[in-house]
Amino acid sequence: MNDKHERVALVFGGSRGIGAAAVRRLAQDGFAVAFTYVSRADSAKAVAASVVALGGAALTIQADSADPIAIRSAVDSTLAHFGRLDVVVVNAGLLRLGDIASFQAEDLDQLLAVNVRGVYLAIQAAVTQMGDNGRVITIGSNSAVRPLSPIGTVYGMTKAAVAAMVKGLALDLAPRGIRVNNIQPGPIETDMTSDHIEHIKGMIPLGQVGQPHDVAELVSYLAGDGSRYMTGASLTLDGGMSL
Repeated sequence: MNDKHERVALVFGGSRGIGAAAVRRLAQDGFAVAFTYVSRADSAKAVAASVVALGGAALTIQADSADPIAIRSAVDSTLAHFGRLDVVVVNAGLLRLGDIASFQAEDLDQLLAVNVRGVYLAIQAAVTQMGDNGRVITIGSNSAVRPLSPIGTVYGMTKAAVAAMVKGLALDLAPRGIRVNNIQPGPIETDMTSDHIEHIKGMIPLGQVGQPHDVAELVSYLAGDGSRYMTGASLTLDGGMSL
């Protein structure tokens, strides 16, 4: 199937939380949206159904962001289905916590594979198929600039790598007019943070935890014409937590 659309976005990690909110928001903006998921096919189908119910177009793709072949296949599937690619949002990520005495090499390898290598490979695969003046948006973390606790060292390290990556790729892709920007959310209420969100709330100056739609609004801005003069930026969205 090649269903032509004027604007197409691909969200890596779009079946839950921030990714699902980004899929819905981009659909509201008029994008046809493809998105990946790893194992929760039920969640992916529900997100796609919500997009279709609003009159949009959605494509679900099973792909593990630790697998380079799956990453390339997700981009190819998007092109085959929708005929083009204008925006890529790289949201897929893992959270593993532990101090230096307890953190396992296997967990280190997993975080680096998904949070760093997977991000780079997703961008690489996307921009080779993307036309000029496209948009690349990564979802990092405020832990890249403010360590939350000793047990978050490795996670923060991977997100700091993403922020550095975005700066280099912004220079690399500027001649093609492709803008590359990074969102650094603080605590966002999702299933990944549910176990410790109440403890963190007291550390936020605004006194409230962010919602997935807060991040999705910034995705919408970066995907649109309003951000045409922005590239290489890391935008922190954390209720003042990093101040």
